[in-house]
Amino acid sequence: MNYVVITPVKDEERFIEQTLQSMANQRLKPSLWIIVDDGSTDRTPEIIQQYADEHAFIRLIRNAKRTTRQTGVAEVLAFNVGYEIVRTGPFDFIVKLDGDLGFEPDYFSGLIDEFAKNPKLGIASGVYEEFHHGKWGVVNMPSYHAAGASKVVRRSCFEAIGGFVAQRSWDTVDEIRAMARGWETTHFPSLVMKHLKPEGTGMGLLRTCFMHGEIYYRTRGGLLFFLLKVLRRTTYRPVVMGGLAMAWGYLNAVIRRKERLVNAEEGRGYRTLLNARLFGKIRPSSSKT
Repeated sequence: MNYVVITPVKDEERFIEQTLQSMANQRLKPSLWIIVDDGSTDRTPEIIQQYADEHAFIRLIRNAKRTTRQTGVAEVLAFNVGYEIVRTGPFDFIVKLDGDLGFEPDYFSGLIDEFAKNPKLGIASGVYEEFHHGKWGVVNMPSYHAAGASKVVRRSCFEAIGGFVAQRSWDTVDEIRAMARGWETTHFPSLVMKHLKPEGTGMGLLRTCFMHGEIYYRTRGGLLFFLLKVLRRTTYRPVVMGGLAMAWGYLNAVIRRKERLVNAEEGRGYRTLLNARLFGKIRPSSSKT
């Protein structure tokens, strides 16, 4: 089994070298790693090129058709630039990998081993740690979720779901579509990566909360689960305002009649999944085993 990796980057000079070192140290290296620079104004391309000169599997692409950077949209558009290069080539798995991660040498070999054990596994990742309050801690995820920062997708699953949608909710839509087609999605707590730039750093916490509210509407989530989600969000920093921003993101999407990104059947399946979480049938899985 072989895999290819695509990494969209922009202005990641603070973090990209740790990702490059992590990949260079992998026991199971990819057959090809396409890094798409989406208009960096710092030293990111120069750092990448140094590693590309030393490692034949690394290839730097400058994206001439870059657009205004919008979290969750521009990264998928840049990913698609890389995908066009590998689309017709021989590979079993495709990986979307961010340029601000660090991980151990057995990270990808461990994931590929899990896919080999389960032919129904379509999308998977490890878990990720972020640095808060002076220490690293694993970020909780529901058991069916794979971290968007490092998604490994079986090729047949990727093609069945039509790839990643170029919208902010791409890393939710892919799982909804995959599960609706009989694939399993998950993450593995024994495989850990460090997310060097915590979520919300780029666009701000309030805008991130607003975005999550909009995503929830566009993926047809249920109202009760969302209300509880908003109430819980009011207890985290920024206290109260985060929950209000999430609620406004949802209401704004309703008022503007934002396009839904999953069909009615897929939405029903997603609501069933959320209700299972609500009643304790699906629990977060984040601890190392």
